[in-house]
Amino acid sequence: METALSTRQSEIISLVRSNGFASVDSLSEQFAVTTQTIRRDINRLSELGLLRRVHGGVEVPANRGNITYKARKILNLEAKNAIGYSVAEYIDDGATLAFSIGTTPEIVAEALDTHEGLKIFTNNMNVAIAALRNTSSEVTIAGGRLRHGDLDVLGSSAEGFFRNYKFDVGIFGVAGVDSDGTLLDFNEDEAAARQAILANCRQSFLVLDHSKFGRLAHVRAGFLTDVTKIFCEETPPASILSIIEKSSAELVICKQEPTL
Repeated sequence: METALSTRQSEIISLVRSNGFASVDSLSEQFAVTTQTIRRDINRLSELGLLRRVHGGVEVPANRGNITYKARKILNLEAKNAIGYSVAEYIDDGATLAFSIGTTPEIVAEALDTHEGLKIFTNNMNVAIAALRNTSSEVTIAGGRLRHGDLDVLGSSAEGFFRNYKFDVGIFGVAGVDSDGTLLDFNEDEAAARQAILANCRQSFLVLDHSKFGRLAHVRAGFLTDVTKIFCEETPPASILSIIEKSSAELVICKQEPTL
């Protein structure tokens, strides 16, 4: 199992995404560590697909698609854990829940391990396995062909699966949020499955960490204020916050545990 990124590794990602490139020497000086330590950080981040190693430094990967599930699972892990714990406080025992694909929904499922009698429906194998750790939960998964990497079922079978039920709460993430509040994704089928959940739940919970604001993707996947509650570990940018405040959606800021 991959360990979480260190604070330094997370800060390297932020710096490179902001500037496009950073040299090994400048990173070594900024973080007051040896160039060998920085190279080890760069090697790990490159292996995960989060950055790309080049001569003398590191840059943003050329591929603008989504990064691997394995890498996404540990990216902003503390924030995702805080979101998971916070969402769990809003879920009643015995609730019927729909989960979309994504690392944050998976972590929310993990955080429900002490709830009793949950009925969980999902199109993602990672979420299903996480939910099954709670032996009192009943887990139902969509049938169909599993997609490599994310281990999910997409297409008409997933959409039809979600349309067969009425859920107390739908829980889903998103690839990015544009400045006008448009939800964005990399895949039309992922967006369609999320919309099927949204159309068949009494309450809808959007779970996302702060890095999703301003992140680019090309598929429209609804609008930020279509949901009942928005869970994030930080206050969104001012333009997004203004949109939320003018809507009926409730913003829940999820407190992270202090780092010791």
